[in-house]
Amino acid sequence: MEQNFDALKKQLLMTRKNLAVGLSEGDVSKADGYCDGYKAFLDQAKTEREAVNYAENAARQAGFVPFAYGKQYAPNDKVYFVNRGKAIILAVIGEKPLTEGVRITAAHIDSPRIDLKPNPVYEDGELAYFKTHYYGGIKKYQWTVMPLALHGRIIKKDGSAVDVCIGEEESDPVFCITDLLPHLADEQMKRTLAQGIKGEELNVVIGSRPLGEAKAKEDELVKLHVLRLLNEKYGIVEADFLSAELTLVPAHKAKDVGLDRSLVGAYGHDDRVCAYPALTAILACDRPKHTAVTVLTDKEEIGSDGNTGLNSAYLKDFITALSDAAGVPSYVVLANSECLSADVNAALDPTWPDVSEPRNSSYVNYGVVVTKYTGARGKSGTSDASAEFMGKVRRLFDEHGIKWQIGELGKVDAGGGGTVAMFIASLNVDVVDVGVPVLSMHAPFELVSKLDVYMAHQAFHVFFQA
Repeated sequence: MEQNFDALKKQLLMTRKNLAVGLSEGDVSKADGYCDGYKAFLDQAKTEREAVNYAENAARQAGFVPFAYGKQYAPNDKVYFVNRGKAIILAVIGEKPLTEGVRITAAHIDSPRIDLKPNPVYEDGELAYFKTHYYGGIKKYQWTVMPLALHGRIIKKDGSAVDVCIGEEESDPVFCITDLLPHLADEQMKRTLAQGIKGEELNVVIGSRPLGEAKAKEDELVKLHVLRLLNEKYGIVEADFLSAELTLVPAHKAKDVGLDRSLVGAYGHDDRVCAYPALTAILACDRPKHTAVTVLTDKEEIGSDGNTGLNSAYLKDFITALSDAAGVPSYVVLANSECLSADVNAALDPTWPDVSEPRNSSYVNYGVVVTKYTGARGKSGTSDASAEFMGKVRRLFDEHGIKWQIGELGKVDAGGGGTVAMFIASLNVDVVDVGVPVLSMHAPFELVSKLDVYMAHQAFHVFFQA
């Protein structure tokens, strides 16, 4: 009877297992090696422009060529398309006709950060500052008193472009947002945590030495000094900030975390921890049955709006261009297409368990997370994957040894969030979120498991090649 009971448990009950226990030493070594490349990507791609530049260079090295509208492509042709320098689509043409659909992975390459206002430079108390406007969902207090690097692009009055990166090299200066010392912070500490640092208090120190001797209080010679330094280095003037995209990001590098080096700590895991595996999977894709497409998109953290976000038409237009060249209606292609929306989920944090429901939470080291729906509370702002597509993904992963888990973004009434899945679903494509569980999501230093990152690459690769 006891033997039958054990067999029945094995047959009927669902079990989950830590990958660190189940994987071979060889697979663990592969994961660690894969994440060396991932860390290098994180350090080189802290903004969406830098991520696109990295992806384009990697694509060219892998034999991809720029996409040509109107050209009919043959199986295994490899093409890419860059949208305004801030989003990129890569595709490998499949052996099956487009009428059978394409296979898409979609990840975003923007992350929460501190943007400069259009007129950012000012002086106060003989210190020079940048005025800022934060981007995406952040806890503002986390961004004070830490080294920051300045990244971005300036378009000068003559139309020429200047790319800026200050704070990443060992010899570079960095920037910082100040905070009050505890001895004088009684009033500040009475604020709620959300208001501990207000948006207009995210002012970034950029200099303190005046240029020459002031004749009047209004001379702003510290401001003039930093503007002269910027002019000497980049040839810009203050008015050039009006046509610039400049952002402040953490200056630290991606690092191994833990005595066992099992975790990667870095800025920008959300969502570059899925963007990198989606990129490496398409670069490794060879002679797929269905046309394989990876899209690395912008603006997800602020709703995917704008012409480089997936709420715009550029992905649909790309599929339409492929379809038109093949003489196939694009609506037929899209209706038969499938997508893994490559985005992260919140790993259960034992320090903060109250916001999670353990049976439906994702865990570090348990593989990629399949998230049937995201949204907030009553599933608002989400795509809820069908049972049929969930079953298909489940079979695919199980048959190919992909270690995966189910996940939900916190307790029902705790809050929530969204991904790009609903924008792809609006094209009449079957879609479900598949990604990596993250600790301290949206913080300047997030944590992920190396095993989960590698498993994401394996999952996307299997999806393309199946």
